[in-house]
Amino acid sequence: MKEVIAIIRMNKMHETKEALIKAGFPGFNAVKVAGRGRQAMEAEVVDALNKHPEDASEVLPLLAHVPRLIPKRLVSLVVPDELVKEVVNTIIKVNQTRNAGDGKIFVVPVLDSIRIRTREKGNFAIDEMGSGMFFA
Repeated sequence: MKEVIAIIRMNKMHETKEALIKAGFPGFNAVKVAGRGRQAMEAEVVDALNKHPEDASEVLPLLAHVPRLIPKRLVSLVVPDELVKEVVNTIIKVNQTRNAGDGKIFVVPVLDSIRIRTREKGNFAIDEMGSGMFFA
């Protein structure tokens, strides 16, 4: 099993939710988060400075002291190993604009899962249709 964690733009949440459900992944979590990527400043500022480099000496010192956190959504779902590629591709298809700030996807191993209600374990605990191995 793997956990797929995606950090996406706030305005892409509804479309991402619909795409995941349509692809057969109705169970996931989403929370509001704020963070920063690698870029030291906003893309609009970089574009403006590229057009008017003579302003850089005035603008850059002001921006260095204002690290702004950008509101995003964190989407998390646990899936069997063989479904990771489909989940990742679904998220990329919806969220890729090819602009800075599109987000990141992390895939991390999950050692086990246990459904509290039934004590089902492993893939059975994450599969809504599953029934099987139980935790003693």
